[in-house]
Amino acid sequence: MHSFLKIQTQIVPDMLSVMQKRYQILRSIRLTEPVGRRTLADMLGLTERVLRSEAEFLKARQLITIKTAGMMVTPKGAKLLLELDEMMREITGISKMEQSLKSLLGISNVVVVPGDSDETPLVKEEIGKAAADKLIGYLGKDNVIAVTGGTTMACTAEMLSGNMGDGRKLLFVPARGGIGEDVKNQANVICATMAEKTGGTHRVLYVPDEVGLEVYQSLLKEPAIIEVLNMIKSANIVVHGIGDALTMAGRRRTNKAAMKKIIEENAVGEAFGYYFNENGEIVHKVPTIGMQISDLHDKPIVLAAAGGKSKAKAIKAYLKSAPKTTVLITDEGAALEVLKGHS
Repeated sequence: MHSFLKIQTQIVPDMLSVMQKRYQILRSIRLTEPVGRRTLADMLGLTERVLRSEAEFLKARQLITIKTAGMMVTPKGAKLLLELDEMMREITGISKMEQSLKSLLGISNVVVVPGDSDETPLVKEEIGKAAADKLIGYLGKDNVIAVTGGTTMACTAEMLSGNMGDGRKLLFVPARGGIGEDVKNQANVICATMAEKTGGTHRVLYVPDEVGLEVYQSLLKEPAIIEVLNMIKSANIVVHGIGDALTMAGRRRTNKAAMKKIIEENAVGEAFGYYFNENGEIVHKVPTIGMQISDLHDKPIVLAAAGGKSKAKAIKAYLKSAPKTTVLITDEGAALEVLKGHS
């Protein structure tokens, strides 16, 4: 069937692009429903006129409904999406891309979602959905899940649902302290959201991500902090993002001396307070409270989520020293850039 479609695209070259566009619109409605046409058009970078025409096409085939509250996917549309998912991944080359990345990076698995989150913000939600689905698939009976902060982790939290049953125990703990970013993107809040969405429980770590030596030693004497740190150490699943080095240094309000070092040492990526150059070498580390890179290597499941062409260097740099159990969830924009020169 897939080979037949590939042959058809040689005769009708625009067929695949039309199919991809309608598939993306249907996926996006399912992801954000109920959603208005203007809102979705902005998210996808389409004109409202084009989206209206496509929405009417999908409605006429009973794949979506259009109501005052917004557009929603029908059961028929949801079934079609499931049937299309694997086929579109093969036709567009995403399945092959995942295998190539897995081999190049030497990690457990790779999931690539269509698009580039740098160009289309909605793609970040797709990454979040894929990360949430992977997390659910890895859950056992008793789970301690350590989670970092960041926008991608916030998206992942929003994509979780209460349909996780089977009497599973879910405890979400922040892998790090806060780094002065928006409250909604801090690990404590993300853990609380994940617990609320899934019916699990969570603990908080009310400490800054970066502290001085004296403060660090003082905090480590606090019983409440010791208790949470022990829970973090005992986590069997870790879910984290990968940051651009300069962006993360800015969020941490890094002092001038450290910033100079980060720039001069050509740091491109950051994770858990460690800054990496393109060779994957650690060029700077901030004194932080919480999970360390060394803690990851005895974890059976590590999910790393990051996307966008601009994150490619950061992803590639970090994964050179990441545990082999890592599962990378990313997008086409980052994947294509990482694979450049490795065809």
